[in-house]
Amino acid sequence: MSLVQTSETSYVAKIKVTGMKFNKGSMDNGTAYDSTKVYAETRFDETKGNARGYATTEYTLGKSEEYAKYAHLPLPLVFEVEMENVTNGKNRSTIILQMIPVGLPKSAPSAGKPAGA
Repeated sequence: MSLVQTSETSYVAKIKVTGMKFNKGSMDNGTAYDSTKVYAETRFDETKGNARGYATTEYTLGKSEEYAKYAHLPLPLVFEVEMENVTNGKNRSTIILQMIPVGLPKSAPSAGKPAGA
């Protein structure tokens, strides 16, 4: 199964997800928040010789219900993702629009499908 781009400005890539978390609630002033964050392994730029190895990059993946789709999967795990660069007019960030696990062990169900389906 492969992802299909849903936006002409998005792109498909593979990332190694090392962690995920969701936050849902409301602030003291009543403002609601609801999001899922994905943490992916990212290689350091080694061209200057002052860094090597990997760090973790945070990406936003929709609301908290996205977390539940992947909570049963072992991490770290490689995912095929559709990503898009977005801006608020001042700062640029990369968000994940959708993702599917790649190379799951046969015993692990894929996202959104119950075991044995």
